[in-house]
Amino acid sequence: METSDAPCIHSWEAMVLGRDMRLLVGAAIVACVVLVGSRAPSGAPRAGSLPVDAVRDVVPNRVMTWNICNPCEESNADRAAEIATYAPQVIGLQEACVRDVERIRSYLEDRYGLVYHVEYGTVLQNWGRCGGAPWSPGGYGQALLSAAPMTNPVTVEYPDGGSEDRGYMAVTTRVDGRSVRVFNTHLAERRQEAVRADQVGVLAAAVARHDRAIVLGDFNAVPDASELTGMWALAADTDPRCHPPTTGSCEPTTDWQSKFDYVFLRGVVALEHGVHPTEHSDHNLLHTDLDLT
Repeated sequence: METSDAPCIHSWEAMVLGRDMRLLVGAAIVACVVLVGSRAPSGAPRAGSLPVDAVRDVVPNRVMTWNICNPCEESNADRAAEIATYAPQVIGLQEACVRDVERIRSYLEDRYGLVYHVEYGTVLQNWGRCGGAPWSPGGYGQALLSAAPMTNPVTVEYPDGGSEDRGYMAVTTRVDGRSVRVFNTHLAERRQEAVRADQVGVLAAAVARHDRAIVLGDFNAVPDASELTGMWALAADTDPRCHPPTTGSCEPTTDWQSKFDYVFLRGVVALEHGVHPTEHSDHNLLHTDLDLT
């Protein structure tokens, strides 16, 4: 009896030990998969995926303007990564949907540790561009992001927007540690020169009230265009080569090789600037570093 039972006992013990070992190995594999998976890239950019020469914190004297293109079905994660590469103190966005800007802000904070306040210069509610319910379409227009708080925000729609409502927004915030009035605008589309001339008149009258101002935006006009005369009388572009009459060395800011995007400066000195081509819009990013002392 004892002799015949012994093999059964040993066989039962081996089965138990084998099962326990398989459970242990299985648990280890699952833990390994979870650990590796948590470290694997998700397909969206992370802080470590920025270019090696990207700045790692907000640059306090840097401002940027960017028409982010809408509707263009671009990734807000990619847009945030582009902005985070240069980390300006102030960012002026055009063709901006409120929902997109909120997502961009979230990516900037969650992935790159860049925290921005926001103000909107919404000029229309548009379901086709910005989604939302047909009876509650998303807001569309301009937006300003600033690492410092913004005060005294205003949004002004131009009396004539041309083929689409257009306007400007303005806030007071801090750049290079100094208080400054910042404007952000988007003028009427191309081939609407007379409309843009009237819009510049409205904008220039507001800018002229301030001894120190920064005007960001997509003006839809090259530097020599007659409709920009009112701006050139008040301010200089961050690129000194672009002041009319231009010599042909003015760097383009669009995919069609025209300069439409400007950082106009009144009572502010430009130190250096950069135009950065991007795959995520038909406009390039334009940033400039400033001296407000």
